[in-house]
Amino acid sequence: MTSRGGPKGLTLREIRERLFAMVVPDAGLLEMLGRDARAGARELKRQALRRIARDRAQTERLQMLCGYERALEAAGCGPVAGTDEAGRGPLAGPVVAAAVVLGRGAVLPELKDSKQLTSAARSRLADEIRARAHSWGIGIADAGEIDRLNILRAGLLAMRRALDGLDLVPGWVLVDGAFTVPHFPASQTALVKGEQVSASVAAASILAKVYRDELMLRMHHLYPEYGFDRHKGYPTPEHYRALDRYGPCALHRASFLRPFSRQAGLKPAP
Repeated sequence: MTSRGGPKGLTLREIRERLFAMVVPDAGLLEMLGRDARAGARELKRQALRRIARDRAQTERLQMLCGYERALEAAGCGPVAGTDEAGRGPLAGPVVAAAVVLGRGAVLPELKDSKQLTSAARSRLADEIRARAHSWGIGIADAGEIDRLNILRAGLLAMRRALDGLDLVPGWVLVDGAFTVPHFPASQTALVKGEQVSASVAAASILAKVYRDELMLRMHHLYPEYGFDRHKGYPTPEHYRALDRYGPCALHRASFLRPFSRQAGLKPAP
């Protein structure tokens, strides 16, 4: 049986329900908990204080993440687009870029660098970004373009195509990495690790990663022997074993496969 004698005669269960039903724990209730002699009441107060600290840190993180966009919009430079790419390191498949213009009301509490999220969280956030962004676009540079241009230039080309896919011309572009996008008609800022300091770049990183992963799942049905559904084209022991056995296919980047360059030709596309 739960003991009484706490704030206004409430049981610990009633206090917990009231405390955690609040968006922000009531200061008066916390003060009363501090005077409650029960060990369970003291533990509830510690939990509530930890929640307040966690929520405050999350708010500060999101404010920091939106700092570039808010400053540029306040200076009259908006709308602001962020762009990022996925797939620089794989042995096979394209490099995919996304560009995102977040609306001012598009608050996404879970937004962060795509590499810090699970696959399920990325997919859920990608749906939310597409639904709530002011505009978004996807750009692709395929394996042949990567071989011809090199991966850096191909990634920038994919970013240019993603930006061209927006239904507006941004006033400013925040670009993940050390380089801006060549020949795009807008002012730009290159941000190293931009997905950690810009909300629109973080959103673009999620869209690019999700789109590329889904694309490689479709490619798995064309080339099931390589295991693209599991490693998405990245260099894994399984992938190298498949290359040893079958040789490269049309999705493979010849410039990334020097150990296999003497093998006979590419496996033709279906």
